[in-house]
Amino acid sequence: MTFKLEREISSKTPYVLIDEENGYMKIEGNCYLEDIVDFFQDINEWVEKYLESGPVNLTFDCAMKYINSSATKMIYNLTRKMDKAAGKDATIIVNWIVNKNDTMIIECGEDFEEEMEHLTFNMVITA
Repeated sequence: MTFKLEREISSKTPYVLIDEENGYMKIEGNCYLEDIVDFFQDINEWVEKYLESGPVNLTFDCAMKYINSSATKMIYNLTRKMDKAAGKDATIIVNWIVNKNDTMIIECGEDFEEEMEHLTFNMVITA
């Protein structure tokens, strides 16, 4: 049985979709929770298990509008895990989707992109 998780967006938390069957994950919206570790726990666990399950394909669409430093660290850690797996036997694409006027999120994505060595990191700038 494949894993599927969907969380609706709220004022402080992003929309989350994990669709293991299709090798797809999306996080979109705002993220500024105080207990960010709890929010990301099952996401983190799934990413680790999925990446360890052998050769995998994964597309991760990350479309953040606001992200605090704790959430930035959590998403960075997820992408680092993905990058390490891509260096072995995984094909991973990260699409960093951001509005052209959102310089803070653009800079965050650029910083992430510089750190990644193996996965495909696409900056997707929208109007």
